[in-house]
Amino acid sequence: MGLPQAGLWLRRLWVLLQVALQVAVGKVCLILFPTRVKQHIVAMNRKNPHFSYDNWAPTLYSVQYFWFVLKVRWQRLEDRTEPGGPAPNCPVVRLSGQRCTIWDFMQG
Repeated sequence: MGLPQAGLWLRRLWVLLQVALQVAVGKVCLILFPTRVKQHIVAMNRKNPHFSYDNWAPTLYSVQYFWFVLKVRWQRLEDRTEPGGPAPNCPVVRLSGQRCTIWDFMQG
């Protein structure tokens, strides 16, 4: 299932470089053009009534943002499957809040 180990690490390196570049460019744009970046982010989130730029601005393009995006993108690399192959064992959260994986729901 999934990519061979060497291929996975090369893809992870590529994703690391992509995310680092995106965060660096975003941080530079946030510093050089703060008003334009604010307009763009607010326009993208107009459908969400709970979104507040003032609450989210400190986290944008921060170190925590970098690690979160990197972790999600790396997880997506491993979540792929091939037709006819076993499904990836993705983490899920029950309605009760308990963390488990998809394979925990397999029966028989």
